[in-house]
Amino acid sequence: MADFPANLRYSVEHEWIDDASPATVGVTSVAADALGDVVYLELPEVGATIEAGTVVGEIESTKSVSELYSPVSGTVVEVNTAAVDDPAVVNADPFGAGWLFKVEVSAEGQLLSAEEYAQHTA
Repeated sequence: MADFPANLRYSVEHEWIDDASPATVGVTSVAADALGDVVYLELPEVGATIEAGTVVGEIESTKSVSELYSPVSGTVVEVNTAAVDDPAVVNADPFGAGWLFKVEVSAEGQLLSAEEYAQHTA
């Protein structure tokens, strides 16, 4: 079973979020591994209002294009321009430097603990 950081919470669509304010959102190592080499990111714009469980962007890899879902509702306050410029960081460090965007959370979607997510992906 894979190791997922216990300080994060997870969506069934393979996104993670931390408990900071603003909260940081990224994709899990499961998603990054399944995608293969990430070559392009389309992320929500700063100031955009997003809804939990809805598509907010895309992640394109050498194998496929996958939709990016928001695990929470709120307002996007920052995007990771370094990851947009060099999407390979999502594969190299999905739980760190490969974060995608930050959001001021107004409501949470259905989120899983690290243990629940590990069981979901097993």
